[in-house]
Amino acid sequence: MTKKAVPSLLPEARQCPSPNHDERPAGCCVDLLVIHNISLPPSQFGGPWIDNFFLNRLDPSAHDYFSAIHQQRVSAHLLIRRSGELVQYVPLHLRAWHAGKSAFQGREGCNDFSIGIELEGDDHTPYTSAQYHRLIHATKYILGAYPDITPSRITGHSTIAPGRKTDPGPAFDWPRYLSGLGATIAN
Repeated sequence: MTKKAVPSLLPEARQCPSPNHDERPAGCCVDLLVIHNISLPPSQFGGPWIDNFFLNRLDPSAHDYFSAIHQQRVSAHLLIRRSGELVQYVPLHLRAWHAGKSAFQGREGCNDFSIGIELEGDDHTPYTSAQYHRLIHATKYILGAYPDITPSRITGHSTIAPGRKTDPGPAFDWPRYLSGLGATIAN
């Protein structure tokens, strides 16, 4: 029996390939979706800074905050901007570097087996309707391509890295998101 090819690029996404990725471990099953938030500089939206950060082109002199982070090598699979624009940095079948030190249900190293979606935002600013719409659409695509990711295996960065991370934060409306998927889970 031939294994079905899994789509790796979302057709509606602007492709912005990040060098910050590698192969997943051999035999690894992708079975977790992690929701994050990001804003650069903190609590400021728009501009080229997130793209530049994930592409290792962040200018440390452009903002005081950037001098502390410009050498970090991180990425996510997807970013959803405030406008609802979808940006893809890493093909879904590859390992993006979004979770850092993390564990889910006793399994460490979540980058190995997860897909990471960043929402342009912060813990306390409400996310936009356009972002929820795009997130629900992208999640449905991912659930179709990766059937081992079920609604109970969708979580926030704060859950897999407690004490270290707080995103997507209290501003994220889990019930709204999950009802859009036709699911409910405790998060």
